[in-house]
Amino acid sequence: MSHFQTFTAKEIESLRRAGKVLRECLRLVSTKVEPGVTTKQLDEFAEEFIRSFDGAAPAFKGYNNYPATLCTSINDECVHGLPSPQRVLRQGDIVALDCGVIVDGLYTDACVTAGVGLLPEPVQTFVRVTEDALEKACAIVREGVRIGDISSMIQKAVEGAGYACVRALTGHGLGSTLHQFPDIPNVGKKGKGPSVPAYTIIAIEPITSMGSDVIRESEDGWTILTSDGSLSAHFEHTVLVLPDGGEILA
Repeated sequence: MSHFQTFTAKEIESLRRAGKVLRECLRLVSTKVEPGVTTKQLDEFAEEFIRSFDGAAPAFKGYNNYPATLCTSINDECVHGLPSPQRVLRQGDIVALDCGVIVDGLYTDACVTAGVGLLPEPVQTFVRVTEDALEKACAIVREGVRIGDISSMIQKAVEGAGYACVRALTGHGLGSTLHQFPDIPNVGKKGKGPSVPAYTIIAIEPITSMGSDVIRESEDGWTILTSDGSLSAHFEHTVLVLPDGGEILA
């Protein structure tokens, strides 16, 4: 698909239902992030919670053969961290909890980065800057916004605070599939790129590094990490584009 997908009022209601389940799922999973918990336990909780809602299903499980409901990316892992019963959270870790929900064949996608116990102040600041970059980008969403406007807002917030945007990883359109047109880079120039129409949905997701923006792939074939071992943070919203603003679905 090389064009924006727009949605009917009925489809938007399905997306809102999916988003509500996803928001609550991530909120509850975040409360279970503590030392001694395994990422597999978080994944099992998320899947059970999502499936408890009639008509809702995990979006990631089985997508391109991905084996889990959550992506649990710890510390220097940027995205696609595989949940495992052997991966135990430790005091001071940060973990990105990325998840998606399908309702009526329509996809939502969101991520939060949570701290395990009390984080050192520099790490708290880094995580907060990444989340703030997402909120600032979402605040400018409305019909006619250009992709470059969103990208530029993220880049300015992150790089202005002294951190790096992971340039090889981007936000995206979604709807009838999990990843579709357009790509939404985390760096860009204001006024550039496609103009976003009303009644489409986009996933905006700053993925950041405290050091290098260069990434590498793990031997597991899924997990993407910073090349220099720097911490990475990741926040994401699914946003419905409206004539006068953006509605955060998840």
